[in-house]
Parts: sequence; structure tokens; C-alpha cells
Amino acid sequence: MAKNKKKTEDVKPEEKEAENNDNKESQKKEESNKELNEKENLEEKNEQEEDQNIVKESEENEKKIKQINNKLLRLQADFLNYKTRTEKEKVKYYNDAIEDLVCEMLPIMDNFERALENLDSDENLLQGVEMILNQLKNLLKKYGVEEIDALGKKFDPNLHHGVSTEESEKEEDTVIEVFQKGYKLKNKIIRPSMVKISK
Repeated sequence: MAKNKKKTEDVKPEEKEAENNDNKESQKKEESNKELNEKENLEEKNEQEEDQNIVKESEENEKKIKQINNKLLRLQADFLNYKTRTEKEKVKYYNDAIEDLVCEMLPIMDNFERALENLDSDENLLQGVEMILNQLKNLLKKYGVEEIDALGKKFDPNLHHGVSTEESEKEEDTVIEVFQKGYKLKNKIIRPSMVKISK
């Protein structure tokens, strides 16, 4: 019996050691699994963070793209407005320049017409003055200058400048005489006709 007791006592330390080894291995496995799980969790967390960062970056980029598009549209609209405005200004300056020139030339044309009315003697001189006058009229017409038709028309304060009135058989407020012709430059009155009106 004492032998058996001794045997069990002898076997026990080995078993204990084996058991300890088993425990140590299972602990190592647990620790390894725990580390692996932690590693996986960390990787998953990192992936989620990366995904969140990508989504955030994508949203920020979309915002930036929208802002850039809005700026581009505003710039385009500003440019179109600028282009339209400068075109209008260009036409206005051009018309103003022509208007100034025409206003300077009209008295010359008036004098030619007066000269023609008083030239009876020399036929060649008469033809020459008529030619010059016609050239001048054609030049003005080319640039959009039109004579205002006044004689026999109803008086219009926008087109005519009444300087005198006279009893007449014509209907009241009818232009019966033109002292100085009026002119339009592309529908703009640059000089009203100076007229006599019937009472």
C-alpha cells in the first residue's frame, strides 16, 4: 500500500507538469487568439476609419467641385454681361462719333442747297454743285442719316421745331414751310426740322 502511495506521488508531479504545460499552451493559445482578435478588431477599426475618411474626403471634394462650378458659372455670366455691355458701348460711341460728324456736315449741305437755289446763270457751275450735294447726301445716307419729311405733314414736336405760324387753307397744325431740313441718324433725331405751321 505504501508502494502504491509512492507511485501515485511519483506520477503526480509529472502529471502536474504535463497539466501545467497544457494549461500554459491553452493560455498561450488564448493569448494568441486574443491578440489575433485584437489585431483583427484593430484592422477592422482602421478600415472603418479609412472608409469614413474616404467618404469625408469625397464629400469635401464634391463641395469643392460645386463651389468651383458656381464660381465658373458666375464668371461666365459676368463675362457675358461685360461682353454685351462693351458691345452696346461700342455701338453707342460709334453712333455718337457719326452724330458729331453729321452735325458738323449738315450746315455745309444747307449752304449747298441755298447756293443751288440762287445759281441760275452758269449751267456748268450748277451741275458741279448739284453733283457735290448728291455725293454728300449719298455719303450721309450710307451712314444711316435720313432727311425728316416735314412739308405737308402734321406738326410733331418730336420731329419738328416750330418757329412761326400763319393763317392757311391747310388743316390746322400742318407744316406749310420748311426753313431748315431735319435729320435722323438710325431713328435718332439729330436735328429737328425748323418749320412754319398753319393756324
